[in-house]
Parts: sequence; C-alpha cells; structure tokens
Amino acid sequence: MRRKGKYDYILLTLVLALVGFGIVMVYSTTAIIAGDRFQNPYYFLIRQAVYAGVGLLLMVFMVYFPYGRLKRWAYPVFGLCILLLIAVLIPGIGHRAGGSMRWLKFQGFFLSALGVRQAGPRHLLGLFSDQEGGKDSELLVRIPSTIVLSGGVIALVLKEPDFGAATFLTVMVFLLLFVSGARVIYLAGSCLLAAPIVYYFLTSAAYRYRRLLSFIRPWDDPSGSSFQIVQSFLSFGSGGLFGVGLGEGKQKLFFLPAPHTDFIFSLVGEELGLVGAMVVLLLFFIIMMRGVHIAYSIEDRFGAYLAMGLPS
Repeated sequence: MRRKGKYDYILLTLVLALVGFGIVMVYSTTAIIAGDRFQNPYYFLIRQAVYAGVGLLLMVFMVYFPYGRLKRWAYPVFGLCILLLIAVLIPGIGHRAGGSMRWLKFQGFFLSALGVRQAGPRHLLGLFSDQEGGKDSELLVRIPSTIVLSGGVIALVLKEPDFGAATFLTVMVFLLLFVSGARVIYLAGSCLLAAPIVYYFLTSAAYRYRRLLSFIRPWDDPSGSSFQIVQSFLSFGSGGLFGVGLGEGKQKLFFLPAPHTDFIFSLVGEELGLVGAMVVLLLFFIIMMRGVHIAYSIEDRFGAYLAMGLPS
C-alpha cells in the first residue's frame, strides 16, 4: 500500500469501504437473530467492529513495517501453521462446531483456524522468491516441492474436514506458482494428476457428495440438503434490480440459516439488489487489480509475490 513514501489511496479507500460495508451488513443480517439468541441485537455488530478495529491497527503497523523482514520468517511461520493445524485436531485443544474441528480453544477463548489455513500457503512465498524464474530445471524442482509442502496444509484442512477451504487453498497455490514463472503446461499436468485425488475426496464422504449434488441440482431436495442454497436463491430473487432496502430483507428472519456467515452475499442481493451486489463484486475486482498493479511495480520478487498473494 505504501511505496517510496507514497500510499495507494485507491486501495486504502476500497478496503476501508468494504470493511465499513461489511460491518453494516453484519448488523443488518444479525440484529434479530442476536436479539433472539443473546438478548443483545448488537452482539455480532460489536464483535465485527472489534475485529475490524484490530485489523486496522495491524494494517497501520504493517504499512510502516519493512516487508522484507517477513521473508526470513517464512519457514518458521509455515512450520507454526502446520503445528496449529495439527493442534486443531487434538481433542481438548481443538473445538468441534458444525461437525468440523476448525477452532482452537484456549481457556474459554476460541481462535478460528481460518487465518492459519490461509497463512500456510502464503508463507511459501519465501520459497518462490529464493529462486529465479524461467529455468525449466528449477521449475521442475519448485513445483513438486511446493505441492508437497502446501499439500501438508491442505491435507490437514481436509482432515477437519473442510473441502471448500482445501479447494480454495489449492487454487491459490497454483495461482502463486503461475505468477512465480511456472509454465502452464506444468500446471496443467499437475492438475491432471490431481484430478483422481479430487474425485476421490468428492465421492468418498457421503455428506460431501450430497453437498455437491445439492449444488448441481438444488431443486431435487429443496427442504433437505439444498435448503440453504435454495433460500439464498429466494433471497437474491426477491431483491430484484435495486433491492428491498437496507435492513428490510426477509430471508434473514430465520429462513436463511446463519445469514451473516458464508451466505451473507445473498442478503446483499436481497437488500441492495443486483446493482448493489455488482458494486461489491466490482470493489473486490478492483482490489485484485490494484494488487496486480503493485506487484508489477515492485522490483524484488518477494514483494511482488506478496502483493499478488495477499489480495487473493
């Protein structure tokens, strides 16, 4: 965000705008639920605002922190991520919620493993920046070693289990490999080799296979396994072009389960319509493009990979 004493005000403005918008939407979608469950309509709003405040403080700190120092910590942090992902699976330390072990429990406090999962592959940037790109012999060594290291993180995420997060991490690793100079033919070959493994994981677990079918054919079981996605469709559809108005959505009234989590975007579509949803997507797209622009403007490889990897 800052280079040679200058700031990327476009990126800063977009990030702050999305953070503020997220806080507003969390309150809009949870006020009634929080009042019913916790007798406090501001419960989720306060939590989100606190998290946002901590994040902003860390952002200010990192603006002035020499990012080059992060490189020396790449492998230690990567190792720490592995240890924490293993700790999540240990009964008494890991906390089970929604059928998955995704939280660390410390003296009554819970820490989500989501940040740990995302940090693991990103710290492979240190490995990328240590090697020059473009040489086939080096790329043939880099791709397998990167897949093995990141595969350790992905395997632990699958063990939780969280197939969606594992898929996202896989895509992110291949994106970083592509940016680091790996040829498309090598990446395509790796994808072909990984296809049978992906198919096995998709079909080996009954709940995962049902979820896949509910995504492909949601109307086959609208009141069962496809209930969440069907309700999100109804939310989007009722929003129309300009939405029913901020705070006026109906699907959050105990129709759409946990509307403030993975499916909050469907409430954006309902309350702000297609126009509002497209604006949100546009803001995320511009942030991605600013990351690409910054990456191309940085001379050292580590900084370039960092700028490319963080927005993803």
